[in-house]
Amino acid sequence: MTDDISSADELDPTWWEERYRTFDRMWSGHVNPSLAQVAADQAPGTALDAGAGEGADAIWLAEHGWRVTAVDASQTALDRGAAQAAARGLEVTWVQADLRTWTPAERYDLVTSHYLHAEGGRGWAWLADAVAPGGTLLVVGHDPSDLDGPVPRPHLARLGHTAEQVAADLDPAQWSSIEAQVVERPHRHDGAEVVVRDAVLVARRR
Repeated sequence: MTDDISSADELDPTWWEERYRTFDRMWSGHVNPSLAQVAADQAPGTALDAGAGEGADAIWLAEHGWRVTAVDASQTALDRGAAQAAARGLEVTWVQADLRTWTPAERYDLVTSHYLHAEGGRGWAWLADAVAPGGTLLVVGHDPSDLDGPVPRPHLARLGHTAEQVAADLDPAQWSSIEAQVVERPHRHDGAEVVVRDAVLVARRR
């Protein structure tokens, strides 16, 4: 599949549904490294995976004892995740919703989101509000510094974000720590191994 996101409707659930239907599988099926690292330091509890896609992160969390709610705009993506979870005997709550407007009904010990795009200007405060006292927020995105990187991503000019931009949506008084950083990771592109940069925000609520 291509890394390009060129449609003007790329945040619309219908666009994502059609995109998932175009491919038998869009993603690797492996847990995102930042999530594995952050979750390893926590006792399992409740978790929200916002923008869960085909469910690799949600399934990994469930395998490690978390009670997971996985939310995505695409029902096709969620159905694939549900099939994988069922095959492994895992329970995950799968929710189809437009993340530009959806609001969690409860708070979670871990809220994780990978490669959302602040969903049409909504920002990140709504994710932060879903973190329970003592819980952790993890937001990972494509850092805008990769705009001219080895993987063509012209959409980063309008949809990329820095970890500092996520942190700006958080009230420092409500968090015991807020860490914003750029993390490099290997990535396969056109048969070659390249390095891309992620914007990683990890915050722990008081």
